[in-house]
Amino acid sequence: MNSKPPSLAPANISFFDAHPAPDDCHKEILAGLQAEPKTLDPKWFYDAEGSALFEQITALPEYYPTRTEVSILKAQRDNIAAYCGQGSVLIEPGAGNCAKARLLLDAIKPAAFVPLDISADFLFSAAQEVAAAYPWLSVSALCADFRDFLSFEQHLPEGRRVLFYPGSTIGNLDPQAALNFLEQAVSLIGSDGGVLIGVDLHKATDRLEAAYNDAAGVTARFNRNILRRVNDLVGANFNPDAFQHHAFYNETLRRIEMHLISAHDQTVHISGHDIDFAAGERIHTESSYKYTVGGFADLAARAGLRRVQTWMDDECLFALHYLEPMDR
Repeated sequence: MNSKPPSLAPANISFFDAHPAPDDCHKEILAGLQAEPKTLDPKWFYDAEGSALFEQITALPEYYPTRTEVSILKAQRDNIAAYCGQGSVLIEPGAGNCAKARLLLDAIKPAAFVPLDISADFLFSAAQEVAAAYPWLSVSALCADFRDFLSFEQHLPEGRRVLFYPGSTIGNLDPQAALNFLEQAVSLIGSDGGVLIGVDLHKATDRLEAAYNDAAGVTARFNRNILRRVNDLVGANFNPDAFQHHAFYNETLRRIEMHLISAHDQTVHISGHDIDFAAGERIHTESSYKYTVGGFADLAARAGLRRVQTWMDDECLFALHYLEPMDR
């Protein structure tokens, strides 16, 4: 566990590295690739290169979620602050470049900001920028798998907690995993805390599929980058160019699915294990579930959270919910 900030870091920042151990990464990746069908967890997208590619995706004309959520945050920041309250501990899992949190910091004025991300270099750079821009704010950056709350809860500052989970990242989890996450969130925030969460809404298939199949091919590069990341993590020998990006909307399950399709028969080596791919065989790399407002409220209720307020854009593409524990 590294708790020393890099040299020349602002005085109002601390760093903790709880990234999964190499052996844990190896076991998880190998299990996914030996499963039927083959899978890779989307958390492995986010090394420095993957995070930079995702930042490019958020600016693409086809990719509506980021700019729509940002427009809601800008338009409603004072109303959002009224619910979140000042002087709280603002915790952002999957913080990335912290841009969305920065839209709220002046309005919420939290006592502490805790960005979490699995990409250490990207996180630490973004957190230093926040600490420098807001010298009055205590910043505690945590590199961790943010779906494992027990791995970092001991490093959280004291105070009323508000979990800020934008970007519809909750959609990357299947419904049971999303329920588990929200149940953990209830435990994390306590009876007096809150959850501010962004959720992508169900909409026309063509609009959804365009967002994950951009004309510039950035999403395809992002998807294939997970193979380079796996090579770095576990010593595999994937050739990313030997796999094709494929994304489509599964209307039955109401989710976007991203896959990598093997261009030909091939064998990949991972630390003494051979993983065979037939031509056309897929690796499922990501799902992004889409919700209705009522459907998500029902999911939250099952986890012990009630929907207090919802903000949406004029086209009803995206929703930002404020949730509180039911036992408040």
